[in-house]
Amino acid sequence: MNPKPISPVSGGEPSGSGLPPPSSPETDAAAEAVVSDLVTSLGRRRLYREVTLALRSGLREARADFSFLRTRGLRGLIKFLQSVACSDESVRLFRHSQTIPELQVIPVLFQNTLSSTKDNPSVTLDHVFGVDPVKINSPATDNEVSLALRVLEGCCLMYSRCASQAQKFKAIKVLVNILSIRGELAQAACLDALISLMLDSSINQKDFDECHGLERVADILKDEDVDENIRLKCGEFLLILIGHVHGKENSPIAHIHEDIKQLFGEKCASLIWAASQFGSTLDPDQRQTALQIQARRVLESLEIQ
Repeated sequence: MNPKPISPVSGGEPSGSGLPPPSSPETDAAAEAVVSDLVTSLGRRRLYREVTLALRSGLREARADFSFLRTRGLRGLIKFLQSVACSDESVRLFRHSQTIPELQVIPVLFQNTLSSTKDNPSVTLDHVFGVDPVKINSPATDNEVSLALRVLEGCCLMYSRCASQAQKFKAIKVLVNILSIRGELAQAACLDALISLMLDSSINQKDFDECHGLERVADILKDEDVDENIRLKCGEFLLILIGHVHGKENSPIAHIHEDIKQLFGEKCASLIWAASQFGSTLDPDQRQTALQIQARRVLESLEIQ
C-alpha cells in the first residue's frame, strides 16, 4: 500500500495541493491595474455598441419612404443625442462615429426629410402598368421637418465638423427656404438650427449673407400678422447672432450692424445692439431669461415705430 502524502500543515513536505505563496503589494497593485483596464475596455466596447446600434436603428427609419417612419427614426435620434450629451465618453464616441460613412447623420437628414427635391414624381399610366413601378415618397410634414432640424442642431453643437459637412448640402440655403415656406413649428426649430450652423463657421456665415437670411428674419420680425412667439424667436436669433460676431472683424457678416440699421432704422438698431450684450457671466437659466426679456424689448420698439 502506498503511504499517504504528508500535509504541509503538519510540517511535512507539501503534497502538491498546498496554498499559493503569499503575494507582495506590488503584485496586488499590478493585478488590480490589469482588472481595472479590462473593466474599462469592456465598458468602452459596450458603450460603443450601444452608440452604433442606436445610430443604425434611427438612421434606418430616417431613410424610409413614409413620413411616419422617418418621424419615428428622428425621434429616436433626438433621444439618442440627449443621452450622449450626458457623458464625455459618449460624446467622444459619437464624434468618432461621424467619421464612418454609414453612421453619418447629416447626409441622411438632407437626402431625405430636408431634401428640397423630395417631391413625388408625376404618375402616368406607363408607371401604373409598367414593369418597374415608380417609387413614391410621402412628403415631409412640419413636425417631421422640425424634428430633423433639432437633430441637425444637436449634431452641430456636439461636433463642429457636422456644420462643415452640412455646408456641402447647401444647408443655409435649405434652412432659409424652410423659414420662408414652413409653419411655426418648423420655423422655430429652423432659427435654432441656423445658429448652431453658423457658430464659428465662416463658410456658413458667408452662405447666410449670400442667401439674404438676415432680410428674411427681419421680414418675419416686422410682420405683425406673424405669431408673436415666432417674432420673439426671431428677436432672440438676432441678439445671439449679433452678440456672437461682435468684435470679429474677419467674420463674413461683420457688417451686420450696418445691415440692421438699414432694415430697422438707427434707433431700433442701437437698441438691438445694446440688448445683444446681455451678461455672459450669468448661468444658462438666467441667460435664457435675460435673452427673452431683451427680445421682447426689441419687439416692442418695432411696434412703437
